[in-house]
Amino acid sequence: MDYPSLFFTHDPEALTQLGWALKFYAISLRYAPTPQAKGQVEREHQFWQGRLPPYFASEKITEIAVANQHIQDLRAHHNTHAIHRELRQTPQRAGNPARKENRSVLRPVPRCPWWDYVWSVRTLIQVGSDGRVPIGTQRLRLEKTPGSKVVLCLHPTGPHSVLAAAPAPNQKPLRLFPNRPK
Repeated sequence: MDYPSLFFTHDPEALTQLGWALKFYAISLRYAPTPQAKGQVEREHQFWQGRLPPYFASEKITEIAVANQHIQDLRAHHNTHAIHRELRQTPQRAGNPARKENRSVLRPVPRCPWWDYVWSVRTLIQVGSDGRVPIGTQRLRLEKTPGSKVVLCLHPTGPHSVLAAAPAPNQKPLRLFPNRPK
């Protein structure tokens, strides 16, 4: 990748939300070392940035969960049908042997109870005097002391959840909403 501000803040000691998530899993970023490599990264970003907004507008897609499903389908179609100009083959055809020969840097999702929460947009909120917290357009009751702090998570797929505490590698998540059956 290039060095976009998505990955950096003005304060070198501070982390962006993505930077924090990557640090949580001890993932390092690989930066494009040459102008040619940076150009490849930029071309791919421009490809999707130029196509997704008009596509979503034409399909009248306004919800993130619906958009994410379309992105998965578009990515799968692109990987199986688009011919890469330098490789002269589809990304999937090039990627399958690379994975078999262990030449890919992509790894499977780790088995971690925090995975869904680390990649969510998290906001620290206070439980109201009525024992409720705002979630979307509703105020929902939690089994927490009024005035206590909880973490509201907005997941990339659209739904919300509430945690008793922020993700920490040495703890398990305590989800307050939605409640899971015991």
